[in-house]
Amino acid sequence: MKNLAGLMKQAQAMQQNMQDMNARLETLEIQGESGAGLVQLTLTGKGVLKSTKIDPKLLDPNDAEMLQDLIVAAHHDAKTKLETIAAEEMQKATGGISLPPGMKLPF
Repeated sequence: MKNLAGLMKQAQAMQQNMQDMNARLETLEIQGESGAGLVQLTLTGKGVLKSTKIDPKLLDPNDAEMLQDLIVAAHHDAKTKLETIAAEEMQKATGGISLPPGMKLPF
């Protein structure tokens, strides 16, 4: 019974850590860029696009495809940064315990 009580206490602590991690992620703003900073996007810690900044030099109606590609690249940059930060926060919250792919806490 001691082990079960200890496991329950650890599970509760981990759940609190996960809630704290989610609260920290909600306050984050991650910036991605492409084209040497000509296109910049800001995502929230939850992955929601918050703002965009596009250098006016890129607003050429004859070259819309390049601008579209730069926007996609900037989003990918921001999303990759966000995923890295989220993985680091998850490691802290779970005490380094690796969870199987697709498994999320709290249960």
